[in-house]
Amino acid sequence: MSADTDNSVHAYDVFNGDADGICALHQLRLAEPRQAKLITGAKRDIDLLSRFAVKPGDLLTVLDISLDSNIAALRQHLAAGADITYFDHHAATQAFKHEHLHLHCDMAADVCSSILVNRHLNGKHGKWAVVAAYGDNLPEVAHAIASQAGLGALQRGQLQELGTLLNYNAYGESVDDLHFHPEALYQAVHGYVDPFDFVNNALPFPVLRNAYASDMASMQGLRAYLQSDLSAIYVLPAQAWARRVSGILANQLTQEQRGKSFAVLTAKPDGSYVVSVRSGDADNCPANQFCSAFASGGGRRGAGGINHLPASEVDSFVQTFIGYFEKMEKPQFSLS
Repeated sequence: MSADTDNSVHAYDVFNGDADGICALHQLRLAEPRQAKLITGAKRDIDLLSRFAVKPGDLLTVLDISLDSNIAALRQHLAAGADITYFDHHAATQAFKHEHLHLHCDMAADVCSSILVNRHLNGKHGKWAVVAAYGDNLPEVAHAIASQAGLGALQRGQLQELGTLLNYNAYGESVDDLHFHPEALYQAVHGYVDPFDFVNNALPFPVLRNAYASDMASMQGLRAYLQSDLSAIYVLPAQAWARRVSGILANQLTQEQRGKSFAVLTAKPDGSYVVSVRSGDADNCPANQFCSAFASGGGRRGAGGINHLPASEVDSFVQTFIGYFEKMEKPQFSLS
């Protein structure tokens, strides 16, 4: 890290590049405008607080990135004198109190960061929380908020598509895989108070809609590598389209087969895998607890991931996945 040479107070908005992170910041800045430097990246770029240095009095707003994954940098920024507001629903087992840390954290399975911001703002821009909840695979919660806002089925469908597309754009090995850099996508979103205006007028929407349709078509004929009544594992190739749809596939599977747990392993160019996990029983078998047992793993109760699973650990992963989500021992499997 290198500190700025001037003594002026700086503001930083640090957010996950997915639908939840973008919509959380958008709601907050609609209600509480602030000029700030944007710090974001692809969905799995979560160690964002380590990317910059601060000075006394600097203002940080952090949205939708795990506190546990950023604990060292968080403490460092507080020690340097920054004032930090933090909204998140991921693992925060190392949370602590500090006079300059304003923490809004809820790890319940039916909460996302945009919902926490929506609560903070008393529903002022709730339609964007609906978009985020759809994108974060919380359709029942999204339906409930939308119904309270008086939105009909057609409107809910539009917001669901928008949430899905914003989330789809965040998946990739790096921002090079994405159709829009999350910072640019946030700036496009932030030009619209009403999400329906974004759907009808913003250039990124048709671009993402067409790209999504093309990538999803590439999955035609995909079959589970391994499955049972309680769980299934899918494997995707080391191609950009696969990296972009991996999380969307996992979310889609959980909606189509409720109560079933899924893992989607996507091959990386170096031969390792990135993994998306969805729990069919988030209360008793939280996904983040399972993923945290692996290096670079984490997440939340309903959904988790592993950023780097070496090929040599795949057999162990498969066996552990089956044992954890089915509560029984299974023979060891191998990928072919």
